[in-house]
Parts: sequence; C-alpha cells; structure tokens
Amino acid sequence: MKLERKHAVVLLAIAAWNVITYLRFIKALVDTEGRPTGYYVAHTILVIVNLLIAALLGTWGVRAYKASRVNASENSQV
Repeated sequence: MKLERKHAVVLLAIAAWNVITYLRFIKALVDTEGRPTGYYVAHTILVIVNLLIAALLGTWGVRAYKASRVNASENSQV
C-alpha cells in the first residue's frame, strides 16, 4: 500500500491529538485524590498505551511524509 501526503498528515494529526489529550488527562489524574489504587493503575496503563500508539502513528506519519516528498521529487524530474 502506498501512503500519500494526505495520509501522512492524518497520521500525524491523530498522533498529536493523542499526545495533547493524554497529557491533559495525566494532569487531571495527578490532581485527583482519594481514588482506589486500581483507578490509578488502570488509567496509567491507558495513558501509556495511548502514548505508545501516538508514537507509532507519528513514526508512520513521518515516514509516509518523507516517502511522499521523495516520490513527488522523482515525479517532477521525469
């Protein structure tokens, strides 16, 4: 499958959205008190998994963007 620049932008936007929303979620999680330990463990795991997903999508987005630039320059030289 060949990813175009628009796909790369979508992947990067989703990765950025995950990072922004989950950083805010971490702040809210730190500000809460009196919750059971399981609450913090479960939500910490959610945050970690979603930030890893953001890193993966961001990596794919950067690679797709670079590949689309290379393909665009090759097509313009022909």
